[in-house]
Amino acid sequence: MAQVGGRIDENGAIQLAEGWTVSRLTQPSRLSGANGIRTGKDGRIYVAQVAGSRVSAIDVDSGVIETISQVGGGITAPDDLVFDDDGNLYCTEITRNRVSVLAPNGTARVLQGDIDTANPITFHHGRLIVGELTLNARIMELDRNGGAPRVIAAGIPMVNAFDVGPDGKLYFPAQGANEIWRVGLDGGEPEAVAKDLGVPDSVKFHPDGYIVSTQVYSGQVLKIDPRTGEQSLLADIGPGLDNVTFVGGRTFVSHITGSIHEITAPGVVKPLVEKGLQWPLGLAVAEDGTLFIADGGFTYTLSPGGTPHLAGHLFSPGFPGWVRGVAAAGPGEWVVSTAVGVVAKWNPAGESHEVLASGLDLLMGVACTGSGAVIATQADPGRVVLIEGGEVSELASGLAAPSCVAVASDGTVYVSESDGGRVVKIVGGHAETVIDGLGQPEGLAISGGKLFVIDVKNKQLIQTDLSGSGRQVIASGLPVGPPEGLIAPRLGGIGVFCGPMWTLTGLAAGADGTLFIAGNGEGSVLALRPQ
Repeated sequence: MAQVGGRIDENGAIQLAEGWTVSRLTQPSRLSGANGIRTGKDGRIYVAQVAGSRVSAIDVDSGVIETISQVGGGITAPDDLVFDDDGNLYCTEITRNRVSVLAPNGTARVLQGDIDTANPITFHHGRLIVGELTLNARIMELDRNGGAPRVIAAGIPMVNAFDVGPDGKLYFPAQGANEIWRVGLDGGEPEAVAKDLGVPDSVKFHPDGYIVSTQVYSGQVLKIDPRTGEQSLLADIGPGLDNVTFVGGRTFVSHITGSIHEITAPGVVKPLVEKGLQWPLGLAVAEDGTLFIADGGFTYTLSPGGTPHLAGHLFSPGFPGWVRGVAAAGPGEWVVSTAVGVVAKWNPAGESHEVLASGLDLLMGVACTGSGAVIATQADPGRVVLIEGGEVSELASGLAAPSCVAVASDGTVYVSESDGGRVVKIVGGHAETVIDGLGQPEGLAISGGKLFVIDVKNKQLIQTDLSGSGRQVIASGLPVGPPEGLIAPRLGGIGVFCGPMWTLTGLAAGADGTLFIAGNGEGSVLALRPQ
């Protein structure tokens, strides 16, 4: 099958300074995750991608992917999507609590706001139905002319991807109850259809009349009789499944990490699109050379010469939350910053974590000092904090979206100021400029007495000495950030599950001088090595 199109086609060649080589430790991902999926009239599968703020279309026979709505375009963080009879594409924008519509000519507009954690959406006989992924959710019919929505049902424990059945009723996952319910489109009391599931997050009707439901926690795909609730197993793909669609009688299932599988027979699946990294975000290297890759809701470790191993995810025991920044903290342990405002020491193998600090808004990078304390940055309110002995103290404030942090051997703290275009060091409670004139500095590392920073806007890796002099571009054309000329939105949170999903472009240094780069423009991790 051809592997054409998608985010991997958007980057050119990497240019290196003399004496450096580059390789990819993980292959680029073709999608920026895969959430809601829907079959269009053209027979292609349309994929909503929260992480990438894009919509793509996939030819199920050739594997060719076409971008329909680009990052930085009119649709932000789409979670689910549906077409009406005129070819308009409606998308729930889960981080912006709204529904937008993409016309066939490519123009987008907001149809309805004030939909808390807008997630599932479907269209049936001229009626556009949307739901909320909250603990007290509403299901509503939207006026496609922009009028006030009509509530069909309320007080539902977390509604997710739904479908209208042959009986004309709406069937939906009540995730908080671990059940599938149904309700008439004109309202009424919902009734349970199936119970004791694996936390369902989609309900779709196969053309033959039975329900196909993905289970986000167990990773199973279930076939369910809507009349009796009887269940049978269609496939077991792994935790993180998201949605279902059908092309003719063929069944396709999406996974949050970006894979789409076809279930060809009970227990038999084949990938249409292989899984990959959604971002990635922070990187860190342990003393034994193990690389930790933070990818939001899914995290990985990569041993030298190996392949990525899933360290933990949103549905695994002891997971500290949506992970953004990371630092090595000892054998098998990592200090992480999360989008729920927590800095934690996490032991993935032990399925446990210790909260070091909480209630910190917009945490970004973290670093460990020689004494075992932790330095963390907060993009908003723009400060750098020290976490030690259960106490949080401020090292500096008034910075413009501080992102990543590195600590020199003498204890000096260096911080990249993403919106300030500079790298600073913290001296006496104040920030002193070390490097300025940058576009969007993020990833930061110290190796061999040199300071390295990634300029995401200019797609460069820059080297200086620790005073900021002797500036040299080590690599350019890096696959970081959005495509040239586009601005990636800073995503909000997802209800009670996750705070703002601002990104950072991680950079980490190995003991041998290798520099590891989070190639979040294409969903890969790169290694730059000095010869």
